[in-house]
This record gives sequence, structure tokens and C-alpha cells, in this order.
Amino acid sequence: MDYNTQRKKLALPEYGRYVHKMVDWVTTIEDRDERNRQIRAVIVVMGGMNPHLRDVNDFKHKLWDHVHLMSDFKINIDSPFPIPTRESFNTPIHTIPYASEPIKIRHYGRNIQMMINRIVNAEDSEIKAKSLFMLANHMKKSYVTWNKETVSDDIIFRDIEHLSGGRIKIPENIKLSPAYNLNTSVTTTTASSKSSGSSGKKSKKKK
Repeated sequence: MDYNTQRKKLALPEYGRYVHKMVDWVTTIEDRDERNRQIRAVIVVMGGMNPHLRDVNDFKHKLWDHVHLMSDFKINIDSPFPIPTRESFNTPIHTIPYASEPIKIRHYGRNIQMMINRIVNAEDSEIKAKSLFMLANHMKKSYVTWNKETVSDDIIFRDIEHLSGGRIKIPENIKLSPAYNLNTSVTTTTASSKSSGSSGKKSKKKK
């Protein structure tokens, strides 16, 4: 038996082995004009395998580059585009840097931790106080949303002091909004939609 694992490794598996064989065969054609004619036919086959990409910019350019890649850059043809090199396909991969700092309280997420750091470094005391109040209310809303239970202001204040590494001290006179007020927008929207729906039904009955 002739298994694929024993055959030549495909440079671009998405085209399949038969397209690779066609490119290899065209490479062996001695007459240049015939070689150019046959490779254009192979390009048509390759384009038909991805019809949804026909309107994509540089799609034809990519197909011709793939022909060179499948031939291991041995095919000698008159390409309408600049002939690529082996090095152009070996560009280094740029890795995305990930934050290495661990999240102190995971259910708040990293963004809350970053916002607290920004508040710590804020110079304007008034902006700092307003930002802290808004952030604390947001944390309380998130806590109630995910935990489905009431939470005291002291827990939110304790978490803020922990996330800030003790750099933020909550004033004694600060008081957060009640938990039921933090979701009033959702409640109001739902209630209004229900009332409009019920009024519509009543109007139909009157008619």
C-alpha cells in the first residue's frame, strides 16, 4: 500500500496532492510557452477551489506565489507578478506579549486592576475621588451580577484596598449606590417593553 505518510510532504496541504502533482508535472515541461500555458490552467483550477476569494485583493498574486512554493521554487515560468523567494515565506512570527502580572481577584478581571492603578497615579484629587466612586459602583454592580447576592460596601472597599496594594484608602463618608439601583436601567427597559406589548394587545382587543 502507498500511504500519504510515505509520500512527499505537501507544501500547501489545502490544495491537495493532485494540484501538487500538476505543478510538479508542469515543472518538467521543456517548452517554455507550453509550460506557461499549462501553469495558467493550473492557476484556474486553484482559483476554482476558493471561489469566495476571487474578489479579494491580490488573490491572483497569492495563487502565483503558491505555485512557486509548491514547486520548491524550481519552476521557471513567466509570472505576471514578482517571483517570490524562499526567504519571503520564512518571515519571523511576531508573538503577542501577554501580561505576566497575576490577577489578584479573578472575578473582577485585569481591567479593574489596571483602572485602580490609573486612579492611584492620578494627580487631580477631584478626578481621583470621582473615578474611585464610579469604579466602586461598577465593581459592586459586577459583584451582584455574577454572584446573584447582596454585597456590602465594606467588601468592595476592602477589595479596592487589596487591589491597590494599600495605596488607596477609602474615605469614611463615602457611600455607594444600593444594589437595586445599579441595575435600574435594565429593569426600566424590560418593564417598558412589557408595558408597550401589553398596551398593543389591549388596543387590538378594542378594535
